[in-house]
Amino acid sequence: MVNKQLIISSLLSLVFVLTAFVVSAEVSVDAGKQLFKANCAQCHNRNMKDNLTGPALGGVQERWAGREELLYGWIRNSQSVIASGDPYAVDLYNTWNKVLMNPFPNLTDDEIGSILAYVDAVYTGTEGGAAAAGPVAVVEQPKTNYTLIYGVLALLLALIALILARIVGNLDHMNKVAGGDLDAPRPSFREILTSKSVIAFVIFALIVLGGYTTVNNAISFGRQQNYQPEQPIKFSHVTHAGVHKIDCQYCHDGARRSKHSVIPAANTCMNCHKAIKKGSTYGTAELTKIFASVGYDPTTDKYIENYDAMSTEEIEAIYKKWITDNYIADKELATLDAKGEKAVKDQWNNLVASLTSENDPKIGGPIEWNRIHNLPDHVYFNHAQHVTIGKVDCQQCHGKVEEMEVVRQYATLSMGWCINCHRETEVKFNDNEYYKSYEKYHQELASGKREKVTVEDIGGTECQKCHY
Repeated sequence: MVNKQLIISSLLSLVFVLTAFVVSAEVSVDAGKQLFKANCAQCHNRNMKDNLTGPALGGVQERWAGREELLYGWIRNSQSVIASGDPYAVDLYNTWNKVLMNPFPNLTDDEIGSILAYVDAVYTGTEGGAAAAGPVAVVEQPKTNYTLIYGVLALLLALIALILARIVGNLDHMNKVAGGDLDAPRPSFREILTSKSVIAFVIFALIVLGGYTTVNNAISFGRQQNYQPEQPIKFSHVTHAGVHKIDCQYCHDGARRSKHSVIPAANTCMNCHKAIKKGSTYGTAELTKIFASVGYDPTTDKYIENYDAMSTEEIEAIYKKWITDNYIADKELATLDAKGEKAVKDQWNNLVASLTSENDPKIGGPIEWNRIHNLPDHVYFNHAQHVTIGKVDCQQCHGKVEEMEVVRQYATLSMGWCINCHRETEVKFNDNEYYKSYEKYHQELASGKREKVTVEDIGGTECQKCHY
């Protein structure tokens, strides 16, 4: 008699081997480029030769030669390598003024290998034939689509399931014949598809797929790293925070004094744009949207009386005049030409589309910005606690916003990401009145018994601190 259990076990082993083969990752320079942009580019120079917030990465593998495991450990959690006492790691930490490197515990060996391969390719000038020197051009690559891979895997598993069911049916038939039932019929293909084993397998697969989808969506729960929606007004953080060095908290005033950082009202914009009426990139196209939202006439330099009661046609006349006058002046025309008429019309239509919606057809009123960062309702986060008390820089959580033309979600905002930060971030006790009550820690620091106090030490990983 053929051993049915042995055959089933062998086929299941084949399923797992094929599954691992299909979904396994490989070291790739292209993949490394995307990973570098998502995880490293905010702190490390993209030409791999010059220092930035972090050291230049060119030649990093040579500097860690013979200690690749430590290098991979450093990338995943630098503080654990420093705590081990490794001389090079400690020296590197001290050289960079003990600035914490963001941990990346979820990066696989292949992903780290891909990042290092990309770094080496840029450093040696072999990446896409690029020159060895100079900054690397940022070219958006299409994201890898795993739908085809998963589809092939699903078909492969379904085929194996059918083969397995067919084998089991034949084994049952052989057993019946061996038991003396020589007229026992072989199961038809339809009977195989409707057999208990196939139905059980399908139900099991649906449960696994449903469970995976549910858990994966629950973990994401509205937060998407690198989410970068278009906004109703093309506001450039590069121009404001980068070129003109406007402090984050000038606009996001709530960050220092409340739970929310707040989106600035258009009146905050008007503090500057009563004087600066034309943008450096878009001219009147975007700033006119701000004027229309608050009812400010840039031609007369006055706020419009009874603006809420004005019709759309009256508002259109005011702002089309402003756009027209500036177009004529910019082009040095005597009157508006056909091309200018189209430009004015397009600007007005874009203004209306940006400031109105089905639920709010009025042009005047608050600008409906698209939210980028979104935490679940059961998560408590206080900006003032981090910004004013913890002295955390905005860039630590939001990345180098001053280099983002369109703002994106920089961090994962996951629970693990927050907890890792709390475990590793040193509390700044010096000259901070808020922490005076921690007398024991102050004494231990003064006596040398303790080198530092982390957020975890003062309760930063207690459930009730973030969930209520």
